[in-house]
Amino acid sequence: MRFAYYDRLSAARKRIYRQSDAIESIGLPRGIAPGADVARIRAALAQDQRSGVQAACQHLIDDLVEGYKVPRIRVRVLAQRPSDDYGELHGLYEPEEGRTPARITVWMRTARRRQVVAFKSFLRTLAHEVCHHLDYELFALEETFHTEGFYKRESSLANALLSAEDAHRDALA
Repeated sequence: MRFAYYDRLSAARKRIYRQSDAIESIGLPRGIAPGADVARIRAALAQDQRSGVQAACQHLIDDLVEGYKVPRIRVRVLAQRPSDDYGELHGLYEPEEGRTPARITVWMRTARRRQVVAFKSFLRTLAHEVCHHLDYELFALEETFHTEGFYKRESSLANALLSAEDAHRDALA
């Protein structure tokens, strides 16, 4: 299924869209065990500790990009989501620019109620932004589109991270 905006794309951009759509999953890189980092993100969110969330996110992302063998990403966790007439912004990916590495920004509180974001929503947002980076750096796509394949990759990565957290918890028990 192609999203409605596909019809407005140029032929070159349609080709990139189709390439993105064809990639339906991404597993965790071999040799990393992100379960402890995911558990630290969960705990820091529950305690409303922005600096703890940021540190755990950065460690997780550092391990992922090293495992995928792609350039690093800086992670920034901010307090309250920005919003406008279109809704709340959950996350933002900014590609590398010159010597400035790529950056992911995620927010840990909702805009309207200022509540800490649910853990799974936060982790899915983080995975979503990582997938944008992987589109450019791992899959060598010229653009990163929100395709059905993209959302499947996001889901597969988030689910793999949640499974790693479960395995970590089981190992501690």
